[in-house]
Amino acid sequence: MVVNSKGGCGKTTLTTNLASYYAAHGHTTVLMDHDPQGSSTRWLSQRPVERPRIHGIAAYQMRPDMTRSFQMKLPPDTTRVIIDVPSGLNDLKLAEHARQADTILVPVLPSPIDIHASAHFIQALLLAARVRSKNIRLAVVANRVREHTEVFHKLERFLATLKLPFVAKFRDTQNYIRAAQDGIGIFEMTGAAAQRDREQWSSLTAWLDRNEAPGREVVFLGDHRAGHSLRETG
Repeated sequence: MVVNSKGGCGKTTLTTNLASYYAAHGHTTVLMDHDPQGSSTRWLSQRPVERPRIHGIAAYQMRPDMTRSFQMKLPPDTTRVIIDVPSGLNDLKLAEHARQADTILVPVLPSPIDIHASAHFIQALLLAARVRSKNIRLAVVANRVREHTEVFHKLERFLATLKLPFVAKFRDTQNYIRAAQDGIGIFEMTGAAAQRDREQWSSLTAWLDRNEAPGREVVFLGDHRAGHSLRETG
């Protein structure tokens, strides 16, 4: 689950690039969009047909032509589910989503307003969702970073106080905008222009792979509601 109460922090960028990463590495990947803005769904609609397929679920829509359980059903061979949830969730909705998650990523921007808002949100997340008591993996990612600036150093100091994994920082670059327009991820961009960005993702993907739950056929970065037909081996 990719979540932050403040809009504009790069949730969709993180969600879509994770989905394209896993799809490009041979996983049957589901991108579930709970955000009424539908940004992840729009990105998926732009995806070229020759790229590895990502199964999309517009979870924010209530479909009159099908049951909710059928709408939310995963392909039987699904190995990765990534969820984009809306900003501004109340504690009840936040807890509802987090109860179904085993990994939560919180993107944060290096600005005083975002740092302040994220501090309150993470506190609410830890309390409302009881993340630590449920052994849910939680990490923070910094988006649109310009290193060697005072505001980024403030963000680093703030994140150091959280006692949570700070697993990646992604620079402020037009590559993400170009990738979003084309329905692809940073890993699917060709040439040397995006090489630095791909390298910055290695710390996040390594952390995710290192922290997979043993014995599970499906590793979820999001919620798995009724009708998803999960099976565990451990």
